[in-house]
Amino acid sequence: MTPVLHRIARVGALAASVLAAAHSAAAPALTEIKVSYQPALYWSLPFYVATQKGWWAELGLKPSFSTFPAGVPQIAASASGSWDVGGTGSVPAVLGFVRFGIQTIGLTNDESAGNALLASKAMAEKFAKDPKVLKGQTILLTANSTGDYAVQSCLKKVGLAKSDVTIKNMDQGQIISAVSSGNADLAGLWAPNIYTLEEKAGAKVICSGKDSGAVVPGALIARGDYAKEHPEAVARFLAVYLRAWSWMKAHRPEAIAMMKTFYDQGGVAISNASMNREFDTRPTFDLAQQLQHMDRAKGASDVDHWFDDIAAFMRGTGAIQSVPAAADYITDAYMKRVMADPKLRDFANDKN
Repeated sequence: MTPVLHRIARVGALAASVLAAAHSAAAPALTEIKVSYQPALYWSLPFYVATQKGWWAELGLKPSFSTFPAGVPQIAASASGSWDVGGTGSVPAVLGFVRFGIQTIGLTNDESAGNALLASKAMAEKFAKDPKVLKGQTILLTANSTGDYAVQSCLKKVGLAKSDVTIKNMDQGQIISAVSSGNADLAGLWAPNIYTLEEKAGAKVICSGKDSGAVVPGALIARGDYAKEHPEAVARFLAVYLRAWSWMKAHRPEAIAMMKTFYDQGGVAISNASMNREFDTRPTFDLAQQLQHMDRAKGASDVDHWFDDIAAFMRGTGAIQSVPAAADYITDAYMKRVMADPKLRDFANDKN
């Protein structure tokens, strides 16, 4: 290379280096945030949608995800700091506070209709004639879950107690296999496992949480120490989650297509009718509705009442020793941060 060409090459390299440095300075580093959830569930779909749409980075977040088959192992994993924020069922959310100081910072959805007691076709016919046929039967369910809560609420509705039946603790996949193979007649499941068993084995929902009057909210959660140290990151996490619901409500056909992919990745195959049923039977909450349900201006909030009932159920099962004060672990502080910040508020409510 001639001296002239060598100088030109050096100048070019220097210019490229300066441009790269300028670009790096203009683009602030993303804040890493560890998000936990259970895969192939309606309420966890927003995490997938937000990722596909690139919304995390728009608010300066870089999520890493960890998934769990149910709430209890998810909550246990918080002890090691393996996740910062996420979503889970209301039962594990309460357990998470009692054991690890986890905070409930919002609602994922109302899944009262999505937690239910199912029966084989033959048992469903017997139940329709006499609900007391459940006495002495064995019910498969996942202990200390929202499914467990719904089942016990259903038993109470028909005048039976937990002691009137035999409870067998199994994970959701094992329950589906047992009923599908004819080895069990009664099961406590949550959606979309409900639809899988209906479509795979012809099982019938004989009572849901909604039927029995049990409100079953899903919880947005954060590790207590993380939320205290990183309140802005928690608020941005909430804004991303709410944005996904805003968009999905306005673009349902596209959301259903993304749901199919998300469920397939989690090993769940259900019909389009069942996916639409998720949207039809599982109310979700925008920013204003979140704050309305968490409002304590006139005393205990709606959310306080719902979680107090769930905590009372857990005390009855022996999962916790006493009912914790709702104000100790349910907080609207981070939702209020979203509402108070024009950028976050507009982002959370954006339907596009």
